[in-house]
Amino acid sequence: MDIIAAISTGNAATAIGVVRISGDGCFALCDRLFRPLYGGPLSAQPPRKMIYGDVLDPSGDVLDRALAVRFPGPNSYTGEDSAEFHCHGSPVVLREVLRSLFELGARQALPGEFTKRAFLSGQMDLTQAEAVIDLIHAETAAAAKNAIAQLDGALRRPLEQVQNTLLDVASRFYAVVDYPDEDIEDISPEEVQSALETSETVLARLLATCGRGRILKSGVRTAIVGRPNAGKSSLLNALAGYERAIVTDIPGTTRDTVEESVLCGGTLLRLMDTAGLRDTEDIVEKMGVERSRAAMQSADLILAVADGADFAADDLEILRTVSEQNSPWILICAKKDLGGSIPDIAMLSSSPAAVIQLSSVTGEGIDQLESAVAELFPAGNTQDASSLLTDARQEDAVSRALTSIRRAKAAMEAGLTPDAILTDAEDALNALGELTGRTAREDIVSTIFSRFCVGK
Repeated sequence: MDIIAAISTGNAATAIGVVRISGDGCFALCDRLFRPLYGGPLSAQPPRKMIYGDVLDPSGDVLDRALAVRFPGPNSYTGEDSAEFHCHGSPVVLREVLRSLFELGARQALPGEFTKRAFLSGQMDLTQAEAVIDLIHAETAAAAKNAIAQLDGALRRPLEQVQNTLLDVASRFYAVVDYPDEDIEDISPEEVQSALETSETVLARLLATCGRGRILKSGVRTAIVGRPNAGKSSLLNALAGYERAIVTDIPGTTRDTVEESVLCGGTLLRLMDTAGLRDTEDIVEKMGVERSRAAMQSADLILAVADGADFAADDLEILRTVSEQNSPWILICAKKDLGGSIPDIAMLSSSPAAVIQLSSVTGEGIDQLESAVAELFPAGNTQDASSLLTDARQEDAVSRALTSIRRAKAAMEAGLTPDAILTDAEDALNALGELTGRTAREDIVSTIFSRFCVGK
């Protein structure tokens, strides 16, 4: 493959910036760019060891004094010869180093091309490649832990177990059919049944993680609802740690949904502070109320805020509406610093997951809210995250494979011929092949790597 290069540390000024290069022949190119202060050329230096020296432009002028390290293939990230230059993090310096590499024969790397080369060279499968971008974009410790576990093969290993089990069944069946004169032992119905049941168990367990994986990666869509001036925006600000939403004594201040991401109980909440729910003739506020109702209907969690110091009939009506939704909800009796008590909610359609008296001013009750959220969404527990399915592509592939396995079991129980059972097993193999990359189409592969940033 040709030689590619890119800045791997973004465009902001930093203490250290990294320029990455990969491809056959890149060490010879690096020798023209980098002059070690001690020892011979970079290509003769020990691999995976930082070397101090000058980075030069094609005319021989010094661009920077930096560190360089080389990684000979196949024991490198991409599986081919590659190197990195750790320079001072001025964007100007990094761009000049990159421009010099282009003049020497390298080309600009496409988004995700380093990782795509790692996939094509067999250094990782598609689940591990997707884990790279999940790790880059992780917003919680649990999400990072799940991503690094998948990068280490936590998802690949159970999938390979299923693939190898099904391949063994298929290969033994075809061996008997294709070579009838050979003394090859036929696979028994008991062995086929065991293989299908083992595969079903593994895939069903993986598929059951989809909901938690989505929450771990994308967060919990959380609607904060209540009547005007109940304390919704104050709660958002308290959780965010700064004044994200405007707070006044004037009812109807919030006229549109205000969104903010916060960590609460170790779980990422995508908070939506909504307009106060009430009847109004103000056209703008009415649009805000409609958006509030839509946010409530699409939420994974509802924080129903009632004024604990001045609970009114309007509060009870809103709680009645909230209790009729399908999402779990938490009742927050706000303004605890002003007094008040917990209202009687025994007649509601559903009970809240927790009832919390809270003060956004003093912070009292915030720890109880965090505990309640952690109880509802344990995906935030760093000890619990390991190998969860985190996107729709993974869920679809595992779901199709599981359906095929169950269809094969049903065919076997109905007494159908082995070739019918084998067709379903091969369908499962194809679905899993799409997931790991063994049989993935080029457009699927390209779509996955297009999500990456340049330089990774």
